[in-house]
Amino acid sequence: MSAQDSQKEKIDRNWQELLQELRVAQTGVQILTGFLLTLPFTPRFHELADSRHAVYAAVLCASVVATFLLMTPVALHRALFGHDARPWLVEAADRASRWGLAVLALANIGAVWLVIEVVATTWIASVVAGLIALFVFVVWIVVPARELKLGD
Repeated sequence: MSAQDSQKEKIDRNWQELLQELRVAQTGVQILTGFLLTLPFTPRFHELADSRHAVYAAVLCASVVATFLLMTPVALHRALFGHDARPWLVEAADRASRWGLAVLALANIGAVWLVIEVVATTWIASVVAGLIALFVFVVWIVVPARELKLGD
């Protein structure tokens, strides 16, 4: 087996792993976006203050952007299929996926804030959203960084 075959196999394996991860993320973002798209059609939505409508709009937009970022690898694959661009595709898909996950985290945090603000208070919603943001930061950034540092 040549080094080139080994590199091609690694790229193919990375592509397959990325697609598996995207299947999980895409399901979550689709559920959130679907939920958010139905909210304006509920009777109580119009009782919300205009400032809450603005928060809702921002959360909805974040969810939609996350949806498209997480679908970007598929769109790129379709556009480049058969053009032997797999190395570039894996890199671009990785970047789009990372951004998609970050925006999805913001959308989820915003959605939780909005719901808790409606059923409790702004202060409680802010504390809960802050704790969730801290949790995401620790689990998604600190823990992997620590593992990389320990692995060196």
